[in-house]
Amino acid sequence: MYYQSPPKKTSILAQKLSFLAQKKVRWITILSSVPLFGMVTAFGIVPDASLQEVSTQRIVRSLPLPEKFASSDPDMTFWHQESIRRGDTIAAILARLEVNQADRISFLDTARDSQAMRRLKPGEVVHAETKPNGELLKLRYFYGNGEQFLMEKIDGAFELREQPVEHHAHIRVGSGVISSSLFAAVDKAGLPSAIASQIFDIFSSHIDFHRDLHKGDRFTVVYESGQDESGKTQIGRILAAEFFNKGKAHRAVYFQMEDGEGDYYTPAGESLRRPFLLAPLKFSRISSGFTKARYHPILKKWRAHRGIDYAAPTGTPIMATANGIVEFKGWQNGYGNLVILKHDAQYSSAYGHLSKFSKHLQPGKRIKQGDVIGYVGATGMATGPHLHYELRVNGVQRDPSKIVMPAAQPIGKKYRAVFHRQTKTLLTQLDLLRNTGFAALNN
Repeated sequence: MYYQSPPKKTSILAQKLSFLAQKKVRWITILSSVPLFGMVTAFGIVPDASLQEVSTQRIVRSLPLPEKFASSDPDMTFWHQESIRRGDTIAAILARLEVNQADRISFLDTARDSQAMRRLKPGEVVHAETKPNGELLKLRYFYGNGEQFLMEKIDGAFELREQPVEHHAHIRVGSGVISSSLFAAVDKAGLPSAIASQIFDIFSSHIDFHRDLHKGDRFTVVYESGQDESGKTQIGRILAAEFFNKGKAHRAVYFQMEDGEGDYYTPAGESLRRPFLLAPLKFSRISSGFTKARYHPILKKWRAHRGIDYAAPTGTPIMATANGIVEFKGWQNGYGNLVILKHDAQYSSAYGHLSKFSKHLQPGKRIKQGDVIGYVGATGMATGPHLHYELRVNGVQRDPSKIVMPAAQPIGKKYRAVFHRQTKTLLTQLDLLRNTGFAALNN
């Protein structure tokens, strides 16, 4: 499909109309009693007159139409929207757009190293501006992750840009109550699913979403949302959040330093980050806890279970619970596929029964907290897909829930005044949401 853009040199109204006399192509029937072009006319009707007595007259006229409307002005341009089909290539799309041979060759040569042109997604739309002679002026493709491919002809030569899409952000708010899971509560509240993941990331060092989540827990969020140039809704980051867990309120506000480093802090400026996450999976359930005596389903005997098992579907991403270096990657007896991360001289963590490892994960590689290191599986001595996670202190497995970890550094004195000034509005919005939520629950 295409729509016509205004000509660059001459006005449509100033064009010569000689082409209107070229040939007659169809007949149009007009009934005098039918309003045309959306114009409504008031008719006077004599009282008691029958509508059947109103006479109609059939007028038939021939209207000549041009063979090609754009042929009168070679500088006229058109915008096309061409849907990407299954198995499409950019060469095939250019052919459907009737781009001339010279521009096709030049376009393909300029775009030969473009990743976007190798990621044509069926159902998405390519936008292109052309002239009547098949000259391509501009082609734009929004290929996901907030990125756009833009090929534009400048001074007769194509120039390629692959850049982030401009967003027009708005601040939105939302709240929800936990009845079964965080994800379900976010969905029921009409919030984007990405909000659930962000809530987990923000509070996962203080709230164990696998064991400590209770029915009636509630949350409020202030977040960014907007539309990019392609018209798609993009969900930004959470700017402020509050989570009531077991009667205790946890608050977080986002603050970005001058050097570009941003993170979440309490209203007092204390960092919400901890050296270790409380869990290596976002959404799962604990199938076996840390205990000195558990009946092993394969060995058929009682033995200590010095780790925590998280039941989750095969292929669920596994996160590193802390910064560290890959100490071991491979197969190890009942652990199956195993990854061991060394965090410092004292702490290490182990992740067993993986279905596969993350690409480029090798011994000696440095890993950041939250990086995906592998995927849930059932390798080794496992009766079903799950992750066996261990936290080791000086080589000895310890119960992660019983180890108190130190907090990260708070906001420095240099930024405290700016921090309090910038987060004041966000905290006020959280207060309003809290009061509104309480009022709704009491009604």
